[in-house]
Amino acid sequence: MKLACFVLMTFTMSIDAKLTPNYYSKSCPPALPIIRAVVGEAIAKERRMGASLIRLHFHDCFVQGCDASILLKENPSFETEQKALQNFKSARGYEVIDKIKSEVEKACPGVVSCADILTIAAHDSSLYMNGPTWKVKLGRRDSTTANKQLAEQNIPKAFDDLDELITSFSRQGLSVRDMVALSGAHTIGQAQCATFRDRIYKENNIDTGFAKTRRRSCPENAGRNNSLAPLDLATPNLFDNKYYKNLIQKKGLLHSDQVLFNGDSTDAIVTSYSKNIDAFFRDFASAMVKMGDINPLTGSSGEIRKVCSVVN
Repeated sequence: MKLACFVLMTFTMSIDAKLTPNYYSKSCPPALPIIRAVVGEAIAKERRMGASLIRLHFHDCFVQGCDASILLKENPSFETEQKALQNFKSARGYEVIDKIKSEVEKACPGVVSCADILTIAAHDSSLYMNGPTWKVKLGRRDSTTANKQLAEQNIPKAFDDLDELITSFSRQGLSVRDMVALSGAHTIGQAQCATFRDRIYKENNIDTGFAKTRRRSCPENAGRNNSLAPLDLATPNLFDNKYYKNLIQKKGLLHSDQVLFNGDSTDAIVTSYSKNIDAFFRDFASAMVKMGDINPLTGSSGEIRKVCSVVN
């Protein structure tokens, strides 16, 4: 058993060693400035896009690892992950990634992977929204397949209870603290009525005034309602720690948000982040690095897609 653990640890370390912040410093120096410029332009046009790009990276990494499989359109060989319940008509930002890829290909054809573009775009989105920064490790390659079934199995849902969330993150090698920190990305962005309707009409651990406000744009019996509400009502366009303060006040928009502060094991972490934004930023950055390390394709595995939505 000890030998097996050592072999596994050595294998994992060898994969991580291939990812480095300087991966494109010689092969494509313009890559990072191009990505940052396009991300900045997209967020300036629509502030919500910052949250969408972070979410796109998150939803990619939880399926087969960080391999840009979420970007692949339908193919005779597989169903697109974009049709998974957690992504369908809600995951967005594909056009921003496509624009980045197009610009990077002009500068350095066939060098920069879509998986790395997703990773960098998530980091740059955090910066543009006044959030934390971290060293982005690069060198991932792109998957040649997608997995809709695995997406529906692995990506957390807005209706998940705490034990389900813990299981989802643990499956990816992420701790409970990582989960609470990464959930803090909900300090920016918006959610559709269908994802929080049951909470504002049927749950008790919710501030009555907050529920009443949210009901105005999300009728109980309106069928599919695509109206949006900010995940953080106070500062929806600023990456801060108000999300955790909202949870303490029972103003979490999604069920999966509020379960993080509901008399359970994660209450103390939520409280600490609500009081100390530096601790939140530090742990969020650390968790983003860990998430970016989930099963990267390196070496001769996968490919560098010429267009992010299709295999070569």
